[in-house]
Amino acid sequence: MAIERFEQLEVWQVAHALVLGVYKATLCLPSDERFGLVSQMRRAAVSIPANIAEGFKRRGQQDKAHFYNIGEGSLEELRYYFILCRDLGHKIEFEVMAKQADQISRMLHGLIKSVKRVDGRQ
Repeated sequence: MAIERFEQLEVWQVAHALVLGVYKATLCLPSDERFGLVSQMRRAAVSIPANIAEGFKRRGQQDKAHFYNIGEGSLEELRYYFILCRDLGHKIEFEVMAKQADQISRMLHGLIKSVKRVDGRQ
């Protein structure tokens, strides 16, 4: 079965689930973080599946890889926010989200490699 929509990509599905987890987890952060850490975490999280979606529709393989790479960058930014929350003493359970982040990282890496292979680069 050919993948016709970005929602069919497993990496997008896992990334979307991560966004939902981040939104839920950030509800527990102090209200004074609403315009700081909460906003930054949510933006970084949303950027991951959004860039996967945008890359999916791009025609050139290099263009696709570029957007998937932006998603990788946003994922790493989000991982930093997990570390920051822990070090600030915020009591948020990030274990499930950290595992999802690891899975997304591997999947995006593989997706970028396969796109570049189609383009004749490696």
